[in-house]
Amino acid sequence: MGLFAPPAAYLLGWVGARGAVGLSLGLIAVFGVGRALVPGTALVIAATFPVGIGMGLAGALLPVAVKQRFPDRPAFATGVYTTGIQLGSALSAAASVPLAGAVGGWRASLLTFSALTGCLVGAWLVLTRRGTGARPDWARPPRLPWRSGLAWLLALLFGLMGLVYYGINSWLPDSYVERGWSEGRAGALLAVLNVAALSSSLAVPWLADRHGSRRTYLVSLAALLALALTGLVLVPAGGYAWAAVVGLAIGALFPLVLTLPLDLSRTPAEVGALVGMMLGGGYVLA
Repeated sequence: MGLFAPPAAYLLGWVGARGAVGLSLGLIAVFGVGRALVPGTALVIAATFPVGIGMGLAGALLPVAVKQRFPDRPAFATGVYTTGIQLGSALSAAASVPLAGAVGGWRASLLTFSALTGCLVGAWLVLTRRGTGARPDWARPPRLPWRSGLAWLLALLFGLMGLVYYGINSWLPDSYVERGWSEGRAGALLAVLNVAALSSSLAVPWLADRHGSRRTYLVSLAALLALALTGLVLVPAGGYAWAAVVGLAIGALFPLVLTLPLDLSRTPAEVGALVGMMLGGGYVLA
């Protein structure tokens, strides 16, 4: 995903945001179906790479669509699609095993999810048939800002945020099991964290578009996250409360950080180049 976020800017220059997002979703759907149908582990793994490519491209393309269609509400629009990503991940994780049991194995379950992704291609093209983004509005693909200190700073910020998120999801339950909690109680910490993240990923970006500066929100949320992480280590008895605070902070930070390239760029072309750098470097770091 990280390696194929930067090329998204070039895809934008050829077909525009609408076509590029549609192609990325199509790539995920087609090779997702392929993974469900091909025989053997090696072919399943091989078909997974194009799925990751499509996800990397789409992640870098959506901020451009936000810049084109919601220039006055960038944080809230970003919060809407990041909330959708989190909600979709949670629902698919919860439904995959029961669905596999109901429809005859993991291949049928994977085929079902991939077919739903194929439906999203049609939905995206229908919902975006009016307005901007049908064709690119720049003559040729923009160059990635390799020499920009700001671009590398954004990549570092996104990467550190990813490290915290993936790290906390990896070690939080195990660390509490080591403290004597049952596996069920420890696992519930992640449920609390992710539910809290869903609530703040919409509410805080909505406020950020209307009141205060991005800097105020980012610094306050980062301080809150640091406080909660410290509490998990030093006062573990309050695990559920600390997990909720971590979720609130991370859930709001994710869309706000993704909004920064929109605030710092004047045109969709610049957004595409800056987001590609930020996500490419950030995912590789995380």
